[in-house]
Amino acid sequence: MAADSDPETEVFEITDFTTASEWERFVSRVEEVLNDWKLIGSSAGRASPEKGEYTSGTWEEKSQEINFADFKFSITHHYLKQESDKSDLKEELEEDAFPLAMQDLLCMNNDFPPRAHCLVRWYGMREFLVISPGANCEAITSESKCNLLLSSVSISLANSGCQVPMFVQIQQKWRRLYAGECQGPGVRTDFEMVHLRKVPSQYNHLSGLLDIFKAKIGCPLTPLPPVTIAIRFTYVLQDWQQYSWPQQPPDFDALLGGEVGGVEFGKLPFGACEDPISELHLATTWPHLTEGIVVDNDVYSDLDPLQAPHWSVRVRKAENPQCLLGDFLNEFFKLCCRKESTEEILGRGLTEEEGKENTDLSAALSKLTEPAAAPMSKLSVSSMVHSARKHIRRHRRVDESPLSNDVLNSILLYLFPDAAVERSSTGASDASDGRAAPPPSTGGRSEPDKDSDYNLFNQLKSAPSDSLTYRLALCVCLVNFYHGGVRALAHLWQEFVLEMRFRWENNHLVYGLASGAPDLRCCLLHQKLQMLNCCIERKRARDESRKASDGGKERDRPLPGGGENGRRSRREGAAGATAATAAGSGAAREASPGKSWDSWSDSEDEFFECLSDQEEAAAAKEGEAEKGGAGRAKPPDGRLHPHGTMTLLNPSTEPMYIPVTQEPAPMTEDLLEEQSEVLAKLGTTAEGAHLRARMQSACLLSDMESFKAANPGCSLEDFVRWYSPRDYVEEEVVDEAGAPVLRGELSARMKIPGNMWAEAWDTARSVPARRQKRLFDDTKEAEKVLHYLSVQKPADLTRHLLPCILHAAVLKLKEEESLEDIPSVKKAVQQATSHASKQLRHPNPDHKKLEEVISQLVAVETVIARARSLKAKFGIGKAEAGEDSEDLEKFVISLLEEPEVAVLGAGRGPAGSIIHKLFVSSQRLTDFTSDEGFLGDMEVCMTELHRSLALAGRSILHSKR
Repeated sequence: MAADSDPETEVFEITDFTTASEWERFVSRVEEVLNDWKLIGSSAGRASPEKGEYTSGTWEEKSQEINFADFKFSITHHYLKQESDKSDLKEELEEDAFPLAMQDLLCMNNDFPPRAHCLVRWYGMREFLVISPGANCEAITSESKCNLLLSSVSISLANSGCQVPMFVQIQQKWRRLYAGECQGPGVRTDFEMVHLRKVPSQYNHLSGLLDIFKAKIGCPLTPLPPVTIAIRFTYVLQDWQQYSWPQQPPDFDALLGGEVGGVEFGKLPFGACEDPISELHLATTWPHLTEGIVVDNDVYSDLDPLQAPHWSVRVRKAENPQCLLGDFLNEFFKLCCRKESTEEILGRGLTEEEGKENTDLSAALSKLTEPAAAPMSKLSVSSMVHSARKHIRRHRRVDESPLSNDVLNSILLYLFPDAAVERSSTGASDASDGRAAPPPSTGGRSEPDKDSDYNLFNQLKSAPSDSLTYRLALCVCLVNFYHGGVRALAHLWQEFVLEMRFRWENNHLVYGLASGAPDLRCCLLHQKLQMLNCCIERKRARDESRKASDGGKERDRPLPGGGENGRRSRREGAAGATAATAAGSGAAREASPGKSWDSWSDSEDEFFECLSDQEEAAAAKEGEAEKGGAGRAKPPDGRLHPHGTMTLLNPSTEPMYIPVTQEPAPMTEDLLEEQSEVLAKLGTTAEGAHLRARMQSACLLSDMESFKAANPGCSLEDFVRWYSPRDYVEEEVVDEAGAPVLRGELSARMKIPGNMWAEAWDTARSVPARRQKRLFDDTKEAEKVLHYLSVQKPADLTRHLLPCILHAAVLKLKEEESLEDIPSVKKAVQQATSHASKQLRHPNPDHKKLEEVISQLVAVETVIARARSLKAKFGIGKAEAGEDSEDLEKFVISLLEEPEVAVLGAGRGPAGSIIHKLFVSSQRLTDFTSDEGFLGDMEVCMTELHRSLALAGRSILHSKR
């Protein structure tokens, strides 16, 4: 009793049977997903899908992850997007109506959809759920696990009342094996699949398939009702050897044999190196048949593919075919990631030859100090070095140079054709005065097309298609791909920079560049080359002026671009200090004192004006006149022509003369940005603002001095009347005699104390433009440009020229597309161009997004190559096509854009007859190689891969009511 009364003996264990297991939690989680997606309840009552809606409609899907213990699954809802039609819901739904999925099983409007999930093709359903293992999870291969999942699916459907069929993916994913279930009121459908290594012979014809179908459904009715059948035979053509690939390979012999010239170097290659169409699939379909109408057994068959009422074709495209233009673009774009400099790439070869070159270079330098019959203007450091290097290259072995002499000479002649003209006509000294290259051939396009293609550089910020920069980009791309890669590119760039220096020192204009200031719409490299051309123009004008003065023909002449027209745009837009902001931008960077317009040295040091004896005397007299006071008038100097009938305001009423003025300094976009940063750093204080205004007024001060020299005795009012007429206000008043007269005065803005214009006028001297400090130091700017070019790495050069290469690629695609006339390609080219424009106009474009642009261009090239391949195989463009060529061309374009295309007239139409010939020719070739004889019948020559049979009860039904 004592033991029984022990309190420890009264303790007992309590088991909690309400704790959910992992399996129950999984079932509950599936039900939650069905509730969240609102798939609960009946789905019947919706109208049957229209014929072809599965192909033309939009399929959507949504997924969510669920867990079974630590095993991850993904549940996905696939459905055809359809707009709800209220008229379908007017009739009340019957309580025991079939679920929507079972109604779709019986509908034959969308058998064999070409673009849909495999379950849609096999069962014809518009909505279903799939549970599959996660991305990194193993496949469900165990039968017990499969049964556990199917039971979970069954319970979830029963508890939630969902009538959407649910499938479980089992075995390996590549097998596409599914098992599933669909539940409705009093009915259930099980979906089962089986894979056989070898198909039994009785299942190779319609009679055997009908026997197994009738046996499986186990219908107790006798006799069985007739079965409705849809039959499709699919044939695959893989052998295209009887048709040559239309792509012409590049002429490598011409490229390497010195016959490159402008034609080859001016073109980008185009087309696929392999056939981009790998297979043709022909489907012959009998859409609606009733059992007993046709006979198909192991002895005889009525199913002749040539007599099939419906033919449809699809093509299988080769994945990522090698395309020439795409290879060029990708190899060129890879150079953007290189980090080596030109010296690092070519340094080894230069070091090895340093001993050999020293003697030649020293001899070249010694020639500068020796007496020579040639004029000294022909002798310079770079010209001597240039000729010495030519002598070195002549004696250098071919294998030591990245670029052979023949290829290099061909490239240089393509880039600088004026050099060939000068070489052929030694007596013509002005042979290199050409400014722009002749425009390329447009292939007979209309004028609007030519204008839009030519102005494409503005959109892509590249360079005009007839410019030196554009041609240089094509040459660099070709050299990188064909002639040695980055080493050859560095060699070419080194020679290009030497040519630029040679032209600067010998006053030869750079060929293929428009005259005038740098075009800020173009890439920076093009602007730099234009700046160098501006420097050469200014230097030539200065030399011509010196020659004229030396010959006793001194006269006032405007600089390039000067005159009334050039000045009008400046004075009409002048307003205070901002009137000369852009015009006087070059003066902000002037670090050296004024330099002579009559003499100039080619050294890199800083030089000052060296006046001649006559100019020194004139300057001395001018200084004495200024010190002596205003009583002694100076003679006018630097006049261009009278300014209409306008006279000076002084009592002498002398006519007003427009002076010869200096042109403002041209600037590239990087210099403009640099100047903006300098001006911004001055701050907003009064001193900073005053200093900023003085820096911006250098051009204004120069024009005031020129005006004073041309109009002795003038006043600020006279200058304002010419330079900024809106700042001189005139009004009509009555004088003492009662006669109306015009009186004018400066605007209120000009009368503000401390006005910059008044200060500049007080400090301005009477100096003509030819004796002023230069606003644009052409020697300094030219040396800066040449230094900028010489320090460019191959990667930097590639980034500068990338817009031009993309520009050339777009033009090439447009040219090739115009021959094929594919609407989707036109739209794709426009999209790629717009995408490229957004990236190239950014100061630092995104590397990844530029890769996407190149991928878009390569995709367009692939589509065009596919179109040409199909057109060649279907004989489009040949004489025998006749009046059917237009229909065949539409058929080919549809093959490119649609997943499956119906053949008009089936086997009896023009496309059907060509397809028949393709299969017959393929069989002939096969029989010829195998010595089995020729079989002309299409049923024998075609290789049948599979027969798809769509029956009214395509699933195995187990019905319960």
